Amino acid sequence: MSKWKKRAALLLAGAMVLTMLAGCSNKAGGETTKAPEGGETGAPASDITIEIVAKGFQHDFWQAVLAGSKKAEAEFGVKTNFVGPEGEGAIAAQVEQLNNAINKNPNAICFAALDTSAALDAITMAQSKGIPIIGFDSGVPGAPEGAVLANAATDNYAAGALAAEKMYDKIKDQLANPAGPVRIGVVSQEANSDSIVQRTAGFVEKMSELIGEDKCSVEGHDKFARKVDGVNIVMEVRVPAEVTDNAGKTEALALLNKDDLIAIYGSNEFAAKCIINANEGMNKLGEGKVIAVGFDSGALQIDAIKTGAFYGSVTQDPVSIGYNAVKLAVEAAKGNAVSDVDTGCQWYNAENIEEPDIAACLYE
Repeated sequence: MSKWKKRAALLLAGAMVLTMLAGCSNKAGGETTKAPEGGETGAPASDITIEIVAKGFQHDFWQAVLAGSKKAEAEFGVKTNFVGPEGEGAIAAQVEQLNNAINKNPNAICFAALDTSAALDAITMAQSKGIPIIGFDSGVPGAPEGAVLANAATDNYAAGALAAEKMYDKIKDQLANPAGPVRIGVVSQEANSDSIVQRTAGFVEKMSELIGEDKCSVEGHDKFARKVDGVNIVMEVRVPAEVTDNAGKTEALALLNKDDLIAIYGSNEFAAKCIINANEGMNKLGEGKVIAVGFDSGALQIDAIKTGAFYGSVTQDPVSIGYNAVKLAVEAAKGNAVSDVDTGCQWYNAENIEEPDIAACLYE
């Protein structure tokens, strides 16, 4: 059995209790919405079909989401079909997959949009056919009113802010009236996906607040920049031109090569891996060097935390995301009221990475 299959088996076995764990607890919130009449069904659960259109299969994160969806499929006795483009930059491919899903006339669709604007025609079509849509992960921000009934997702802004708080506690002495320039680097996978944007914005804005907005200049990508002249503390946000390992590594290298860099943040598994790969041969990360904080998990990131190259990371609960997306879709397909589910996040580092409530949220 492959390493992933062993891990997936553990995830599936543990998924029954994940939503009850304190570190990964689910919280319901937001408005309650009833499925449109067209989405109601009197059919038994075994006849309910749910199409799931994810943002990709590129990272192990999506395999963990898939594991959660399969757990829900088995528990509720429904049929699911999980698809996603090869990479998270393949917007056109995802739109085609969404159209294919709609053409199957399922009882519900779970959708994590790479770019809502590109998918508007498809979303409108689903709405006109009475097919309820459940958002997951980044959800479907900006969708037409009533098209998306609920979301199963991490509060990404709060999760980014948590990463900033943990990093600040580690570097605050270096930020207290520095005599010379100091720099905090941010590698963000992209500036389109709402989940990545929120994690980046949450980190940048919380870090600015902790430092003092009049003491910190945010530079780099226009979406996050807030330039302040005459200060010694700079936060530099870099976004690769395309979502490829080489492009991401180039941006991470640009930051690691700066002598005034004291800390660096990667906004998801992709960004964290780019930082780790860029550090090969440089040995600039770790205690007493550049403090690195990541997001999500994956084998490289977990190893970097265990060996001390990374100070720590924030994890989502990908199994819970997949599970709760399908659970909401089943309810919506039956015409029942549904509301948003916060699938949670947690800080982990070398000290707590082996604890059961943390280990259950990680994937390799």
